[in-house]
Amino acid sequence: MQGIDEIKTLLSEPRKVLVTMHRKPDGDALGSALALYFYLMAKGHDPIVVSPTDYGVYLHWMPGNPSVLIWEENKKGIQKYIDQAELIFCLDFNNLGRIEDMGESIRLSPAKKIMIDHHLEPEGFEDYRLWNPEACATAELVYKFIGLLGDEAIIDKNMAICLYTGIMTDSGSFQYSNVSPQVHLITAHLMSTGMDHTMIHRNIYDTMKESQLRFFGHCIKEKLVILPKFRAAYISVNKEELRQYNILTGDTEGLVNYTMSLSETVVGALIVERDKVVKLSLRSKGNFPVNEIAKKYFHGGGHINAAGGTSYENLQQTIAKFEEAVKEFEILLLNN
Repeated sequence: MQGIDEIKTLLSEPRKVLVTMHRKPDGDALGSALALYFYLMAKGHDPIVVSPTDYGVYLHWMPGNPSVLIWEENKKGIQKYIDQAELIFCLDFNNLGRIEDMGESIRLSPAKKIMIDHHLEPEGFEDYRLWNPEACATAELVYKFIGLLGDEAIIDKNMAICLYTGIMTDSGSFQYSNVSPQVHLITAHLMSTGMDHTMIHRNIYDTMKESQLRFFGHCIKEKLVILPKFRAAYISVNKEELRQYNILTGDTEGLVNYTMSLSETVVGALIVERDKVVKLSLRSKGNFPVNEIAKKYFHGGGHINAAGGTSYENLQQTIAKFEEAVKEFEILLLNN
């Protein structure tokens, strides 16, 4: 990481630090932010964590969660923290458009900005970056950042819980191809702090509401569409179904993975109608670049096997566009 000595100097005395992450943060975004929050406090700084939006209740158990401020709920109050910040950490995103209208406030801030991320095509708004698109999670890079500062030894149980949550969730519980031997060494160190990894897994994956579980069953039984010719599958959900099952922020997490559980499926999608847009979660196997579909068709991006996007057309038009995209990549799909 270039500039690490300058960052060490910046952090050599107490600072007002703002830590933020992408909108609708997942386990990696929130876990990375909270781990850094605990680290900065341990070093004598004055950090706050700001999420651009709310996030799923399945993450509310995490240590440090009560301290998180929500930009969309108190923009004027949080703007004061942005104005006062001496350092701003931007975690798990590399484009200011990913943090809604808070992005412009961050851009205009005179604070030094440190971006830690593993997504493709960084915008370049930051002063310093720790960026590696081959990392399985931003939490892996936050761990390495703490190590570059010479502080691996002070990682405590709370930091470990947050970092492990980020790595576990973004690696698909350690199943994706970008899980390196180094990742397992990192998690071994995190476990040595005394954290309970079974508790983390249980809190993430075993806390469904009955309505949410029935919603998943409805989607798999009634809404799963398989395109065997193209080795693709998708689930689409409309706004009425979200209302019927009382589906809230974060409640669709993991649903897209069921499209990938079919042995012949190479690419899968979850297509969800929201109030003003249609959101897509895309997954793939092997070397099929689902991020290219997200970028070309749905104003999005991500990793080769996991990406997301947005459509400003209606649900049926979005579904048709996804099927069109799959057909365009037919040869690559059949060769995977």
